[in-house]
Amino acid sequence: MTSTGQDSTTNRQRRSRHNPHSPSHNSSVISKRGVKKGAVPRSSPSLAEVKKKGRMKKLSQAAEQDLIMGLQELDLNLEPKALSGTGLVFEEQLNEFHCLWDDSFPECPERLHAIKEQLTQEGLLDRCISFQARSAKKEELMLVHSLEYIDLMETTQYMNEAELRILANTYDSVYLHPNSYTCACLASGSVLRLVDAVLGAKVRNGMAVIRPPGHHAQHNLMDGYCMFNHVAVAARYAQQKHDIQRVLIVDWDVHHGQGTQFTFDQDPSVLYFSIHRYEHGQFWPHLKASNWSATGFGRGQGYNINVPWNQVGMRDADYIAAFLRILLPVALEFQPQLVLVAAGYDALQGDPKGKMAATPAGFAQLTHMLMGLAGGKLILSLEGGYNYRSLAEGVSASLHTLLGDPCPMLESPGAPCLSARTSISCTLVALKPFWEVLMQSAETLEEDCVEKDKEEGPWEPPVPQIMAWPMLCARTGLIYDRRMMNHYNLWDNHHPEMPQRISRIMCHLEGLGLTERCLTLPARPATDAELLTCHRWGWNHLTAHQCSSHASSAEYIARLRATENMKTRELHREGANFDSIYICPSTFTCAQLATGAVCRLVEAVLAGEVLNGTAVVRPPGHHAEWDAACGFCFFNSVAVAARHAQAISGHALRILIVDWDIHHGNGTQHIFEDDPSVLYMSLHRYDHGTFFPMGNEGASSQIGQAPGVGFTVNVAWNGPRMGDPDYLAAWHRLVLPIAYEFNPELVLVSAGFDAAQGDPLGGCQVSPEGYAHLTHLLMGLANGRIILILEGGYNLTSISESMAACTRTLLGDPPPLLGPLRPPLSGALASISETVHVHRRYWRSLRIRKVEDKEEEPSNSGLVTKKEPQPANPGSAKGMARPEENILEAGMGKATSASPVEESIPGQAKSEIATVELAKDKSLEGTTPYIFPRNLIESLRTLELSNKTQAPDSQTPEEKLLGEAAGGQDLDDSKLMGFGDTDEATFYAVTPLPWCPHLTAVCPIPAAGLDVTQPCQDCGSLQENWVCLSCYQVCCGRYINAHMIQHHEDLGHPLVLSFVDLSTWCYHCQAYVHHQALLDVKNLAHQNKFGEDMPRPH
Repeated sequence: MTSTGQDSTTNRQRRSRHNPHSPSHNSSVISKRGVKKGAVPRSSPSLAEVKKKGRMKKLSQAAEQDLIMGLQELDLNLEPKALSGTGLVFEEQLNEFHCLWDDSFPECPERLHAIKEQLTQEGLLDRCISFQARSAKKEELMLVHSLEYIDLMETTQYMNEAELRILANTYDSVYLHPNSYTCACLASGSVLRLVDAVLGAKVRNGMAVIRPPGHHAQHNLMDGYCMFNHVAVAARYAQQKHDIQRVLIVDWDVHHGQGTQFTFDQDPSVLYFSIHRYEHGQFWPHLKASNWSATGFGRGQGYNINVPWNQVGMRDADYIAAFLRILLPVALEFQPQLVLVAAGYDALQGDPKGKMAATPAGFAQLTHMLMGLAGGKLILSLEGGYNYRSLAEGVSASLHTLLGDPCPMLESPGAPCLSARTSISCTLVALKPFWEVLMQSAETLEEDCVEKDKEEGPWEPPVPQIMAWPMLCARTGLIYDRRMMNHYNLWDNHHPEMPQRISRIMCHLEGLGLTERCLTLPARPATDAELLTCHRWGWNHLTAHQCSSHASSAEYIARLRATENMKTRELHREGANFDSIYICPSTFTCAQLATGAVCRLVEAVLAGEVLNGTAVVRPPGHHAEWDAACGFCFFNSVAVAARHAQAISGHALRILIVDWDIHHGNGTQHIFEDDPSVLYMSLHRYDHGTFFPMGNEGASSQIGQAPGVGFTVNVAWNGPRMGDPDYLAAWHRLVLPIAYEFNPELVLVSAGFDAAQGDPLGGCQVSPEGYAHLTHLLMGLANGRIILILEGGYNLTSISESMAACTRTLLGDPPPLLGPLRPPLSGALASISETVHVHRRYWRSLRIRKVEDKEEEPSNSGLVTKKEPQPANPGSAKGMARPEENILEAGMGKATSASPVEESIPGQAKSEIATVELAKDKSLEGTTPYIFPRNLIESLRTLELSNKTQAPDSQTPEEKLLGEAAGGQDLDDSKLMGFGDTDEATFYAVTPLPWCPHLTAVCPIPAAGLDVTQPCQDCGSLQENWVCLSCYQVCCGRYINAHMIQHHEDLGHPLVLSFVDLSTWCYHCQAYVHHQALLDVKNLAHQNKFGEDMPRPH
């Protein structure tokens, strides 16, 4: 049977195609399988003899040499010169400023005092490489900020308290001190110092423990405790001085870093990812640009990513889900050369402003995930965090992780909540047009009968976790014994499972100096009692069937032991009784030694002798059944090791077994299929049941048996050519979400490398770098307790390179950089989808689907949704903003706000609501729901002003800390308003801000007045023109040639007036503004446009 290529597979074909029934588990049936291991489809004639004779042709010397040269050309980065060390900048001088008029202000020196005490107590200061802080130069700050703004901040050194307070009150949520400027320059310079150290190869990664924070600071604006935007300056500095082309900025502060977003939202060289509290715009900074719909502008579309949390109490599982489903896939496609983190810790449990429930252990996980990017070039810059204890513990946890310590286990990881899954879904929808890895969603199958998610009950803070960091003598254990080479094929010197497999691996590890970095452990044979444990179910009793199986297993062990004294002909006959097996006189001893070696490594890990380990053993084991050899395997080493771990731990230790061998581990699956304490996950070639071990045992429909239902997870590839993108997609979408929800205490990997590029049996394309990344991601689980056990892999070069890459990763080296990744194959996504579809009922972490309302508006891509109006309570803007209630926002942040959508008549009362009616375009029915904004503008029919009054404001005000609402807006004034009981599509305008801190930039009207018919000074366009209220130059809007946006970028002038509707837009606030200071210029424009004064409210 010829396998069907995965690219032509459809959902209907997958559902209708017949799968052969699985054979029974007894040896008599197993030995009668029609295809031996190592057989390939007839479409591969060069390997036809493998199927006929059970062996493969030896690769020609030329082919082998070509393969070696090809692998050497890869950027494997396997030379023993990996950087080590974590840089730390901690400057006491940064404590020399505080709020002069409010001793209780949350951004205070005590924050750094608490951090220093924690780091000293845990000995982290001595473990880091300290760097002296330096002041950022003006020209460095000017990479992000205007010279006028920097000069203004510099003058604060000479102001008295009254003057400082007056200036501070012109901004939102800031205070000023005579030392603020000096300290802000030091803070920015501290991050630049680490950029030089990391990119100059002095340290691997680093952290700047600094204040004041920076991510709210804008081009010429203080905001939210921030004066200069440290990570933004660092990104530009890395690009300018170190020729870095791509920078990833991750912002996990609980507040949206609008300053960073506005700096880069048109720049495709910087990918900005922010995960923050939003609550439908009710949480500071109250910007629509903080929502998931803000994806960037122009060439920067898709490079701005917001994950907005719309409720408090978000936990580690929510943050981890966002990283797995959004950040990591996009980041791997983006391929950053440097990762900067705006590391605020105000999302930690106990923070008075964030009110979230993340833990320090959770932030350790996030840090670990980011360490797999950019070759490990990662810098954390402290932002917020206002509970001293949680702040100190959060910084400590991240620093431990940067230093290579294992991530602590999560106390109660669970699964992401419904609100988190909704936010993630919305962000995925907004980003899908821009990233190939997101183009095809894994969840495309029709809905099954999954029980509907129930709303979570009231949030209750968990008990604070006591952090514990293991003290290890050695990091990675290595176990190997030459005696395992004594198992060989007496009749075929070129059988793929040859002794040289392990010797070549060890030679390569030694050549790279990796064996010297590991703790070499002596191997021992497994005892009969250990071998028999894999047939025991439970701890106190065995069923009659299991007793029979236990007895037959004992007979099976005796039968294998008897082969030590058999003659050659008897050995051949005995091997023929099993499927794809050869036996020699040393086979039993080698198999016993291989299994015992893994058990010894398990003992070392559980005893804290080592953190993790690699077992270079043979023969392999994952095909071995309860009482039968199969597929080159005799004893199931991984299964026995799992049972041994549970026995020595004294309880049903939660164990995750990940099997990435290209062949399905039928034996391991059968041993644990009714055991919920062992989660078995296999990724393998299935080819609709035609790939070894044949039948439907490896199908996605195989989920285990009660009480182990859901604890067998199969990702069944239905064709060859699977590579790094396909395995990583499975990791992000399936393997890791389930693994984190399971929360294992030990991870065992059946590490077959026959999916590696160049393997003669697998036909796949996983690279050594790819295996390193898979290993790194698994290392975040189980407190870092992970063991790799060699299974298959039959190209001596690729197996050696792959195992070396994994071992280096276990030793703590960052995974090598991946080359440019193609999108996951459609067949791979189909296989992942099938498994997700099957397991959604068992694992809540998989229930991230497309939002039910498919008419979201990805605003920044320039698309506006044409949709039937939804009934809405005009007084309930909150109800209109919840995707889970199928009423998505019609005004999406900066893109729609900046477009010339009509605003209410100047001077209109705040309670009035502005709506824009669009005639229903019958020609678009049944086609795409999106139309371009320019077409929308041309289709505008009427501007209807409703005089209905809003419902009374029912919001609960936040704590009124100094400056928190200085000049702040009434929240309801920025919400979307409108009515849905019409037959036409309705679009809602945003009621403008009643004030903004940039009104001081408005200059007097020129003596020549205004001419609303004046063309754009750059292109001569007469459509959609705006006038700058600082210099009164006229330029066209974003949907013509965007010359006004360019004007703002060049000169920093914030406020502009539309000649179309006389609305005023502030680029810094990303909002419309209506204020008394604007009435004169608006009235003059109205006179010029209509020949009369504009109407005034009564």
